[in-house]
Amino acid sequence: MLAPYLLGLVGLVLLPALVTLALAFTEYDLLRPPTWVGLDNLIALADDPIFRVALLNSLVFALIAVPLRVLLALGLALLLHRRAVGVGSARSAALLPTAVPEIAYGLLWLWLFNPLYGPINQVLRTGGENGLTALGRTPPQWLTDPTDARAAIIAMSLFTMGETFVVLLAARRSLPRDVYEMAALEDATGWDVFRRVTLPLMAPVLALLAVRDVVASLHFTFVPAFVVTDGGPPPYSTTYLSLFVYQTGFEYLRYGYAAAATLVMILLTAAAVVVQWRLFRRYRSFYRL
Repeated sequence: MLAPYLLGLVGLVLLPALVTLALAFTEYDLLRPPTWVGLDNLIALADDPIFRVALLNSLVFALIAVPLRVLLALGLALLLHRRAVGVGSARSAALLPTAVPEIAYGLLWLWLFNPLYGPINQVLRTGGENGLTALGRTPPQWLTDPTDARAAIIAMSLFTMGETFVVLLAARRSLPRDVYEMAALEDATGWDVFRRVTLPLMAPVLALLAVRDVVASLHFTFVPAFVVTDGGPPPYSTTYLSLFVYQTGFEYLRYGYAAAATLVMILLTAAAVVVQWRLFRRYRSFYRL
């Protein structure tokens, strides 16, 4: 029964990963046979200013977007885990953006972020005069200002936390009621219940989802940066590692160089997973004490 899955894993994941690993040490343009260059691609990446910008953008995105996504999904799960009027519709609304195709999702946000006619800036101008907000400030220039463009990419990622929300909702609903009844008998406050009961019990799920989001954050940014901002505004404000790899490999036909950048992505992902796993083990040890 596992054979189809194993065949797909080998054919679609392991073999391409091995080929990418081999190409990372070659010079290959798809027209001529690969030429072995050793560590030249990795050395060139270290001196490449565009790659450094893409690496910094990806790290900043992961540090900001991943905690926000997990916290937002956790808050919604704690808010919507009980049965009440309208809860089903609210759960569906939280999950719906995840079901939208990525290109359509990006085009929708391209309209929402339009600085002149987009609904977001139109709402922000409510109560203001001469195109300013009610606070007398210029609305964010989502597609032309570097800082605002990075914030736009992060905002787009927050609404695709539907899968994380569903997992946390299931985890919250599966927690034993006896523990909460005992906490109620002890007159525990809502904050105490969350800190000493809910959070420790859900910590393994939260850790797993955080690791998953860190791994997935490297490709979360591709479609928004490609469709909405095209890697800009200059100088490469929303060029992330995934977009850098795509442009290098498929636009400039530097497959060996793109493979080396992919190898760096894999190593960074593995390092982030190891760090998170060690932090999670320390957290569990602390609560056992």
